[in-house]
Amino acid sequence: MYAGTANDKVIKLAKDSGAIEAVYRCDDIVYSCATAPDGRYVFAGDSSSSIYCFDQNGERLWKLGTGCGSAFSMQFLDDRLYIVTTGGTLACIDAGEQAVSAAQGGSVPVPVDVKAAAGLTAVEPTQALQTTTDAAGGVIVECYPQGDRLRVRVLSPGFESGWNVQFPKNIREAGARYVVEGVRPAERGGFYRAYGEIRRLL
Repeated sequence: MYAGTANDKVIKLAKDSGAIEAVYRCDDIVYSCATAPDGRYVFAGDSSSSIYCFDQNGERLWKLGTGCGSAFSMQFLDDRLYIVTTGGTLACIDAGEQAVSAAQGGSVPVPVDVKAAAGLTAVEPTQALQTTTDAAGGVIVECYPQGDRLRVRVLSPGFESGWNVQFPKNIREAGARYVVEGVRPAERGGFYRAYGEIRRLL
């Protein structure tokens, strides 16, 4: 298991014992990390818009600026590193053996900026929700007005009563109740995040 930390490191932990097996040192707070199969490469994105590549032993192979914001999320698939940045960019980076070796030598390809064609028709999001009368297996939440805002709270038992729920704003309706697949506490606490399918409870 690999974890990015606020003290500028990626930590490799043993799943069975939690013991630290390797440390990958960056130069700023680590927002995201990913690995190639078997951990042969470890990638990290920091809060200063840089991406790092390490070998499995923790040696830094290269550090590159994204040019499009900090990598808030990253995934490795088929020798490609995919990142979503704080600047709103989805980027694909060649992270195969040859590309890693070339980057070590200072050779970086010119980025290609791909935008949707101007003639494409934008698809408007729909606000229609499936409805249900059965809340079994889900969590019931309720939308309620608080001042000039609409908030969402959990009604199902076993949850913090004073915590609000992070919930899509475009489907909030005062007094409406919904069934969500589940809610998770935010990392810093104080509120929940809804996840999974959302249905209107009748």
